[in-house]
Amino acid sequence: MGIVEEAHNVRIVGRGDQIVVLAHGFGTDQSVWKHLVPHLVDDYRVILYDNMGAGTTNPEYFDFDRYITIDGFVYDLLAILEELQVKSCIFVGHSLSAMVGLLASISHPHLFTKLILVSASPRFLNDSEYFGGFQPEDLNQLYEGIRSNYKAWCSGFAPLVIGGDMDSVAVQEFSRTLFNMRPDIALSLAQTIFEFDMRPILGLVTVPCHIIQSTKDLAAPVVVAEYLQLNLGGKTIVEVMPTEGHLPQLSAPDVVIPVLLNHIHHDLAEAK
Repeated sequence: MGIVEEAHNVRIVGRGDQIVVLAHGFGTDQSVWKHLVPHLVDDYRVILYDNMGAGTTNPEYFDFDRYITIDGFVYDLLAILEELQVKSCIFVGHSLSAMVGLLASISHPHLFTKLILVSASPRFLNDSEYFGGFQPEDLNQLYEGIRSNYKAWCSGFAPLVIGGDMDSVAVQEFSRTLFNMRPDIALSLAQTIFEFDMRPILGLVTVPCHIIQSTKDLAAPVVVAEYLQLNLGGKTIVEVMPTEGHLPQLSAPDVVIPVLLNHIHHDLAEAK
């Protein structure tokens, strides 16, 4: 196993000619795909990895300067694909990783046959002509919560993001992976993610994009999915699911897994 593979806990499962790459978002790790993977392994070679900063990665490898922008995650993805000699893949990215996939596809479009974007947002902050879902004061409160009492913040943030009560399995699972992160790394990544603005680059994306969205998502409202569809440079399709929360693949797998499989199996013109 190479250095990059080891640092990102890269795991390859399944068999098939086509490769599916599964990439997670903030506060989770590759286990967020546990309901989807069993449905893919008979037909695809599946690559899973952990973003640097996830609780499952070595915090000593986390370079605060490298990840002060989203570019650090893009370089990581491209390094993983290069080390594994991947020539082409279907990329499924959740939240942060949806934007990572978009950026990687601009410089290396040949590596991606399509991008499946789950709960994606190019910008979380509202401005005069754009609704991302958050005001600056919301983010200041979020950062202060992480600084002052990280465990308490995790307990409050998880049900807000998942859209359920503290007793739900999905909330408990997200709380676990969130709390596994080192607090200073969580704060740094939250600032990077919640303050990025990917809107200017959307028109440069030419790879087909399948946008998968919950009906109710605090972090990525439906209007954001519509904004992506209007502004991405290539062909797009949006599917809004009757689910709630930012991690529907964890909280509502019975609804989400068939939707994801449909978009993985079928190209844009064929997706049902």
